[in-house]
Amino acid sequence: MRDLYHEDLDGITKSLVEITRLAGAAVGRATVALLDTDLTAAEAVIDGDLAIDQLYADVEARALTLLARQQPVASDLRIIITSLRMVSDVERMGDLALHIAKVARRRHPAPAIPQELHSTVREMGAIAESICAKCADVIESRDIADAAQLERDDDMMDELHRRLFGVLLEPAWDGGIERAIDVTLCGRYYERFCDHAVSVARRVIYLVTGERVYVE
Repeated sequence: MRDLYHEDLDGITKSLVEITRLAGAAVGRATVALLDTDLTAAEAVIDGDLAIDQLYADVEARALTLLARQQPVASDLRIIITSLRMVSDVERMGDLALHIAKVARRRHPAPAIPQELHSTVREMGAIAESICAKCADVIESRDIADAAQLERDDDMMDELHRRLFGVLLEPAWDGGIERAIDVTLCGRYYERFCDHAVSVARRVIYLVTGERVYVE
């Protein structure tokens, strides 16, 4: 019975890794949809969100079942509670990728992002995808040094986010209101995507050490 219990715990971790990798793939495809006005890529992200939602529901159900039936204590209880919080963060990451894809679909066949901002947004997409891949690795390895590194990686996203706003606030901006809204929304979606990944990394640190990470 205890062997089955620990298999269930391991299964929750494996599903967390899987859902995180799905979110990373989604934000990568959403970036392609946004910058290449690729409707097929946008639809793939939108349709693929169902798989993320299903995995989220599965992890949540299994964790709650373990809580109800096994009454775990100490470290096992921390794993289950932390996993519930992590999967909520990752599901939200999938939603943010979905929002980016929906912006691309809404503006198709016109580009949502003006050409002069393509390089910045492309870099934001690459960083989001990279941070998500590292996040999946951290969940799997529980390496707290790598988890702490994600915080520093997120600083690059914050800088790019500020750069986007700088362009929008310049007197020379002539992209119009609709494009300014699209740029603002997409920038925020990328920035929040990485914030949730950092939240997951902090939860991994708590899982391993029992110490909460607070940032000013």
